[in-house]
Amino acid sequence: MSSDATTAFNIQVGGDLTWNVEPLLHEIRHALQELAETGKTGIIDLRSIPLAPGEEDKIVATLSETRYAGVWLVTHYNDEQEIIGRFIEITAMPEILRSQAADIHQACVLLDHYLQRTGQDSTTPEEIQS
Repeated sequence: MSSDATTAFNIQVGGDLTWNVEPLLHEIRHALQELAETGKTGIIDLRSIPLAPGEEDKIVATLSETRYAGVWLVTHYNDEQEIIGRFIEITAMPEILRSQAADIHQACVLLDHYLQRTGQDSTTPEEIQS
């Protein structure tokens, strides 16, 4: 199976108290096993899961990429530093860390310019970039 395969989970339960924390942790454990055995990745959109007050905080406190290798909590903010998206990615490396092809190309050009100028003056890569 390809390592690009992705599974999305959306757990929903009615009522005031959702009790979704434990089932969500079981889904993460299942996805982590899939990742280990097949390379299949998973993404859970925490904002698509109904959670009672304090449940998201409990999930965030329970999960840590340093505690459970392969489980990443990815949070997106707007310009006002408000959370606009929060995802749990079960993968070796979350998408947000992947360099874009255009950025890689630009880095190659910058390094090339730096190497061409090395020895001619004391220009740093930061000065070339600006």
